[in-house]
This record gives sequence, C-alpha cells and structure tokens, in this order.
Amino acid sequence: MFFSGRGRLECELRNTKIRSSDVSHLRILLYGQIGVGKSCFVNSVDSAFQHEIINRAGEAPCSGKSYTKKYKTYKIRNVNGGFLPFVMNDVMGLENKDGVQTADVISALLGHVKEGYEFNPDTPLTEGDRNYVSNPSPDDKVHCLVTIVSANSLSLMDQSVIKKMKTVKQQANDIDIPQIVLLTKIDEVCPLVKKDLKKTYTSKKIHEKINQCSNLIGTPVKFIFPVKNYCYESDTNDPTDILIMLALRHIVSAANDYVASL
Repeated sequence: MFFSGRGRLECELRNTKIRSSDVSHLRILLYGQIGVGKSCFVNSVDSAFQHEIINRAGEAPCSGKSYTKKYKTYKIRNVNGGFLPFVMNDVMGLENKDGVQTADVISALLGHVKEGYEFNPDTPLTEGDRNYVSNPSPDDKVHCLVTIVSANSLSLMDQSVIKKMKTVKQQANDIDIPQIVLLTKIDEVCPLVKKDLKKTYTSKKIHEKINQCSNLIGTPVKFIFPVKNYCYESDTNDPTDILIMLALRHIVSAANDYVASL
C-alpha cells in the first residue's frame, strides 16, 4: 500500500502551486560531506520525473575530493513544457580541512551567491566580490536547506565536519529556513533493504541509522528521510522513485510553507 502511490506523488509534485506571488520557484539547497550523494540526488530526482536515467549533475568518483566546484541551479523539465516549480542547488562538499567554507553555505542561504560562482576552499565569498549578490531577490534566497548524510559512514564522520554542519544548521534556524535531512546509501547498510526497497520503513537497521543521524547532527527523527539514489541502474523503478518523491514532497511542502510566511 505504502509503495503504490508513485503516480499520485508525481502528479502532486508536478502540480505544486507556489504560495507566494513574489517567488517564481522554490529553491532547495543541498549540502553535506563529499561522496554522500548530493549531485547524485539531483540526477535521481531528474531521473524519477523523466522516467529514465539522467546524468546532468556530475557525480563525485570515489576519490575523496569534491566534484562540485561551482554554484549551479538545476531545473527539472516538465513533461508538458517548462519546468517544475522547484529548483535545486548543489555546493562543494564538506571536508575536514578543505571543502566548502561554511560562510559560503550561509551566503547561499541568504541569496548572496551568484550563479556560476566557483567555490574557494581557502577563502569564502565576501561582500564587494563580483560574485556577491548584494540585494538578493526572494527567488535568489534558499527556501529549504537539505543536509545529505550517508547511512554507511555515520560512525566515521569527523567532529570538525559535524561542527560545520551544526554551524550552518544554527544559521538556518536563526532565519527560520526549514531543514530536512536525507539519509542516502540505505541499501549499503541493510541487506533486507538492498533486496527489497519496500522494506525501508519497516527495517530496524534503517531506523537505527535514522536515530544515529538524529543524535549526531541534532535533527529530529521526523525530518530525516531515507532515500536510495540511482547509482548503478540502467532504468528507473517505482520503489526508488517513491522514496525520492516521498522525501521531495516534504522538502517542497516545507519550502512552500516558508515562502508563504515571508
């Protein structure tokens, strides 16, 4: 029953009505450690809506270095023409010493980062820089912050990375931006789920990982959603699409509630 509503979910997301006349799209910012699946999630969302495997956002290889270098907006095509009412932005991955500056993530939240800005792991974007947007529009600002965490590396997360996440989380809290956490690579921590994704929400191992994630970064369990990205597949499938769309429905709804309150 839980995994039988793919068409309904897709229709609901495609037909989302933005609850503010000042905003033309809901902006979702994705961030997290290197290799957790940020760019892969962008591709997976696109794949789910196009009903075929898409690879527009480059994905990081297993090299330990961030693939994403520039601030880029990804739009999802609508089957009837135009684009879906939400966009996604990916940022350079968090690292222990290098990676994206927390100040840059915060600047992105506030809409100060210009499209195409190339992240510098040594120096954050500052006011007066040609890539700094001094007077961001409501469309430039982020309407939901999505932290992406890998289920198979929770116990390996460095304290310095967790500290950076909490810094960004606190800033988002201060300006009331809603936050959602996506728990990726769930198939790599639970053989039951790897065999059958429909078991995701009944898996004890997945529930353990969700609780572990909540304790690590301080996000309530009800805002953490398990997903499986398209990594090795040659075609889309309903169980993977449904997990992605269930999480996305909560993200879009939270973003919509936020813009309605502005």
